[in-house]
Amino acid sequence: MRNFKYIWVVGIVLTALIILAPIVLFASKETEKRDDPWTAVPERLPHTDHTDLLPGPYETGPEVTQACLECHEDAAHEVAQTVHFTWESKPVMLPGRDEPVTIGKANQINNFCIGIQGNWTGCTRCHAGYGWDSAGYDFSEENVDCLVCHDQSGTYVKSNSGLPAEGVDLALAAQSVGTPTRQNCGGCHFNGGGGNAVKHGDLDSSLFYPSEDVDVHMGRYDFQCVDCHKTKDHQIGGHSISVSVNDENNIACTDCHSETLHADERINAHTDTVACQTCHIPEGATRDATKMYWDWSTAGQDLPENPHEYLKIKGSFIYEDNFIPEYYWFNGNADRYILGDKINPDKPTLINPPLGDITDPEAKIWPFKVHRAKQIYDPNYNILLQPKTVGEGGYWTEFDWNLAAKLGAEASGIPYSGEYDFTETWMYWPLSHLVQPKEAALQCSDCHSDNGRMDWEALGYYGDPMRWGNRGQTIGLTTETEEN
Repeated sequence: MRNFKYIWVVGIVLTALIILAPIVLFASKETEKRDDPWTAVPERLPHTDHTDLLPGPYETGPEVTQACLECHEDAAHEVAQTVHFTWESKPVMLPGRDEPVTIGKANQINNFCIGIQGNWTGCTRCHAGYGWDSAGYDFSEENVDCLVCHDQSGTYVKSNSGLPAEGVDLALAAQSVGTPTRQNCGGCHFNGGGGNAVKHGDLDSSLFYPSEDVDVHMGRYDFQCVDCHKTKDHQIGGHSISVSVNDENNIACTDCHSETLHADERINAHTDTVACQTCHIPEGATRDATKMYWDWSTAGQDLPENPHEYLKIKGSFIYEDNFIPEYYWFNGNADRYILGDKINPDKPTLINPPLGDITDPEAKIWPFKVHRAKQIYDPNYNILLQPKTVGEGGYWTEFDWNLAAKLGAEASGIPYSGEYDFTETWMYWPLSHLVQPKEAALQCSDCHSDNGRMDWEALGYYGDPMRWGNRGQTIGLTTETEEN
């Protein structure tokens, strides 16, 4: 009987170990990741020399793609499913709408160069494909551009409609291919909006070869973009609310770092409500100035030109470096202005406002660059217009806003009454790069002082929460009760 009981107990223990082993293993790996962030950084595979594999010559970009597919049979199919190629999301629901909408560069409006429809040849220089020059573009796999992400020769340049620039040696570029680097990603993302540092406020050419005081990950540890923006089947991790509205493809600091890594528990207590970026990115545009304001209404005048102040084709600008971010609650999702939506021209139109507030358990206080602009709208329909700027009839050729608005409305499928004016718009850009070493992170007094950078009341507090204590909370609640 004792032997039977012994065998029975041993059997239960072994069964429990079999069931619990995967859980314990997973927990240990999670603990290991938190203790050593390097365990979350993907291993870089050895480079394969393609010199003999891709001898060339190649006359066109699609010829290179076909050569790549002889070995990487599924690559173009995978890329063709990504937003880097479609420039458009799957249908998503937005607040207050009755049906899903798609979001992306292909069909949306911004307050920089405004929109691509009718302007395809210029905007698609940064498309991960070849030949997008009209609404009828062929999104087939043969038009996928492998080189824009994989060229390591440093000689590959794209031109109008995403085609290789004249004189590019396609065989040389093809033979050099390797894992994407900051040069590949930055070629487009550092130059969005028409030039270096224009759009993001935390992405610019200083990140090609940064020191650690520019970005600690890229400078001190030589991180490449794909170390954080992990990629599987050509689906690149991460998203920006300039072109997407949900956190489905989100990446986070806590993919590698623990939320309780600080030695001071008072700092750890902040991580429930304060994003890591808020303290560790104290300023934007720390090396290269970024565009903070764009007034299209002043375009067309024969004034002295300066790319950081005024261009006849684009109007007036204000650039800033070392700017203090603006702070908003953000839960990873955003709303979106959709072409044809009504606006109130008496107040700024928010093109992509972040979602979340003080009552949202998923929201944290985030740092943002907010780009403000004056752009064209229809005062009769009260909608933002998407003008044609590039090519025949475009504003940059004719300097005729009425014609540009008419042609742009036809291309984008929105109405135009024949009258136009200009209205203020805001666009939000979360800051996640230019991460500073811990020694340069914000200190308590940067936020909790008379001249602190936080607008506590705008964030939904009664005032600086550090000063509340029990008495402060009681005063706040009493005041609110008496007012009611």
